[in-house]
Amino acid sequence: MNYHDNIIEKAKRNTFFREVLSTNTKSQLVVMSIPPGGEIGEETHDDIDQILFFIEGNGEALLAGEKKSIEPNHLVIVPAGTLHNFINTGAVDLKLFTIYAPPEHPDGTIHKTKAEADQAHH
Repeated sequence: MNYHDNIIEKAKRNTFFREVLSTNTKSQLVVMSIPPGGEIGEETHDDIDQILFFIEGNGEALLAGEKKSIEPNHLVIVPAGTLHNFINTGAVDLKLFTIYAPPEHPDGTIHKTKAEADQAHH
């Protein structure tokens, strides 16, 4: 599926925990919004690389036990097999877009909240 839009503005306007915007055979584009005090959740993608670009908010990236701060305009690359989590430590929603290669979620997935995403994952 082709996708052409202002991804920064799309990520800023997004209020859902997760929304898949585009899925191709080898990659997937997703926007996310993590509320203050929230997190993506600790996970490992065995066969999937993930690239995350942060648009708004502040947080913490935990990668293989190492902690790094994140803020707007930070990019984090998570190689397949890396235990990771992203936590919103700020006062506003942490807005980002992420690219999975290959795709991680069914095309068209929308999870309005993390609880909804967790329920769908189990």
